[in-house]
Amino acid sequence: MKLSIGSDHGGYEYKEAVKEHLISLGHEVVDCGCFGTESVDYPDFGIPAAELVRDGKVDRGIVICTTGIGMSIAANKVRGVRCALCGDLKSAEMTRKHNDTNMLAMGAGIIPLSLALEITDTWLNTAFEGGERHVRRIGKITAYEAGKEQL
Repeated sequence: MKLSIGSDHGGYEYKEAVKEHLISLGHEVVDCGCFGTESVDYPDFGIPAAELVRDGKVDRGIVICTTGIGMSIAANKVRGVRCALCGDLKSAEMTRKHNDTNMLAMGAGIIPLSLALEITDTWLNTAFEGGERHVRRIGKITAYEAGKEQL
């Protein structure tokens, strides 16, 4: 699988560890930065990672900051991105099964690195289960995002 990855300074060390883990599993990773621990603005790295997903240049993306909140907000501003902030394995599983998320956000200051790696694996290895209700719900979000449907 080809994945984009991005972080701010607060998520840099986790980004590097997750990137190394992904590569060791045979995935191709496009690193959108940041590239150090000096203070940076998370949208500068989260949005480009999300744009790669939107444009189909990668299959999915992962973004990391101190809480995961800022990165998830930034990624979700990109049309076509469904980014879920996950801090536990059940959320990582269900967001793929029911929401067909194409991006994962995590908080380096919230969860231990070992759990971040487990969340990554769970998220990557869980398929969208489809089904009429889940497809319908995602369709409503996509239509609203495109300005075609009002709820």
